[in-house]
Amino acid sequence: MTVGAETGRETLDAERQAFTSIEFRNTVGSFATGVTVITTRGSDHRYGMTANAFSSVSLDPPLILVCVIRDTEGSRNISANEIFAVNVLGEPHEPISRYFAGRERPRGLDAFKDVPHREAVTGAPIIDGAAAFLDCRLVATHDAGDHLIFVGEVVALGQDPDVRPLLFHGGRYRFVTDD
Repeated sequence: MTVGAETGRETLDAERQAFTSIEFRNTVGSFATGVTVITTRGSDHRYGMTANAFSSVSLDPPLILVCVIRDTEGSRNISANEIFAVNVLGEPHEPISRYFAGRERPRGLDAFKDVPHREAVTGAPIIDGAAAFLDCRLVATHDAGDHLIFVGEVVALGQDPDVRPLLFHGGRYRFVTDD
């Protein structure tokens, strides 16, 4: 039996289990993710933010996505600059992750003053010693609830297979062990 879209939606809404945003966040946090710093650069300054909502999308063309809270400094900078880089952090970078997650970190011209970095093709900051980086030009932006999904075409990349990844799981940083 085929159910129409409206009937299917009504059934889904009626069957939805009640849960809080905290329960949703804790459940999603059960999925171990890598930790990244998303960076961008405009005409007057660089910007960076810690994020774990990152994924590959396509091999041909090479596309990735990042999810950023709508109406934040990060989403405004990426939208305006139309470039971004994903810096995949390794175990030694936990302090850098915390730095770019902090609300009290320096902004504007001082945002990267104490963070060793370089630039790749787009000019977005690439953090020294990262496990990997993907430098991108923005090709699409999609609305998704309280976030924006930024899709970027990768124009430069690099990796260091010897850097052990920094992970995030259950609200804490985690490390890979070779047991």
